[in-house]
Amino acid sequence: MRLQGVAKRYPDGTVAVGDLDLEVGRGDLVALVGPSGCGKSTTLRMVNRLVEPTSGRIWLDGEDVTAADPVRLRRRIGYVIQQVGLFPHRTVAQNVATVPGLLGWDRARTAARTEEVLALVGLDPAVHGGRYPHELSGGQQQRVGVARALAADPPVLLMDEPFGAVDPVARDRLQTEFRRLQRELGTTVLFVTHDIDEAVRLADRIAVFSQGGRLEQLADPATVLGAPASEFVADFVGADRGLRRLAVTPIEAQDLAHPPTVLVTDPVEAARAALAGAAEPYAVVLDRSGALRGWVAERHLHGDAHGDGGAVVGDRARRFERTVEVGESLRRGLAEIVQHDAGWLPVLDGDRYVGVLTPDAVHAALRRTAPAPHRVSAPA
Repeated sequence: MRLQGVAKRYPDGTVAVGDLDLEVGRGDLVALVGPSGCGKSTTLRMVNRLVEPTSGRIWLDGEDVTAADPVRLRRRIGYVIQQVGLFPHRTVAQNVATVPGLLGWDRARTAARTEEVLALVGLDPAVHGGRYPHELSGGQQQRVGVARALAADPPVLLMDEPFGAVDPVARDRLQTEFRRLQRELGTTVLFVTHDIDEAVRLADRIAVFSQGGRLEQLADPATVLGAPASEFVADFVGADRGLRRLAVTPIEAQDLAHPPTVLVTDPVEAARAALAGAAEPYAVVLDRSGALRGWVAERHLHGDAHGDGGAVVGDRARRFERTVEVGESLRRGLAEIVQHDAGWLPVLDGDRYVGVLTPDAVHAALRRTAPAPHRVSAPA
């Protein structure tokens, strides 16, 4: 999808969007963020011609849709809004089948697709298909809205603050499941949100708008947070943008600490020797295949009144409450460390132990991955 010189000017001289150039790659999710009244929703609605652009061209799969029949165009583009907009007198299944019906699909094809997309968004067609919107929770209604938008397999999905009206717990779940679904389907998404944290979590790229629909920066979340293109962007994403980078910075092996390791079958005496003079008073316990089996501290390695009695490390090892995987976010790893009041957390690659994440490692990773400051040009 490509917007070229797109503008919306009203007769009183108000410029809602001014000469916007924006490109969204196939399968990408681009979030539009900015202060209230900056033209985010207007831009979205110009794509499906609910708002007619004053000037410029909009390309969808190489076709200039500014000259297309707007009714037919909207049937090709999924649209999800905060208020959901389900038809109250129609069942869930009937709501989902709306666009396929308008496109003239036969009953068998429509029914099969309705069941498929309801299952995709986590609703059992047999349980929820015959219910009416008022019989659903807010989160369930929003899932139905997404299912309806996806029913005709549109190449582009427009979403205008779709999760803003649900409670925080349901919103977190919906964000996670939608991102998984979008990646699975490869749908191209233009996503309006006022919540920078939501944009950071979901988007491949973030477009930051200022008043008048001016594009201040278009970049991946890490770059927007780590190298704002202007003072406006820096102020908008907030002084705590460094903390927000935790959500988009993955745990990598090169940032991990490496305390002593011992085998689960090693004698206790060997473990004591491994810990002698070590920087940390603990060791990670592995089996011969390199799989994690627990941890042992120096205090665990002293014998009882009868001595060690030939004890091995496995007799004294403690199990871990939590682990994380390479590639998970630093935010997830740091949250586990804080929640369990631990100084470190083991990191795995599948079944293989890689190293441990520490607060110092988190800091080092953020410094290493900080984007170089640069200016992303915006249209004049």
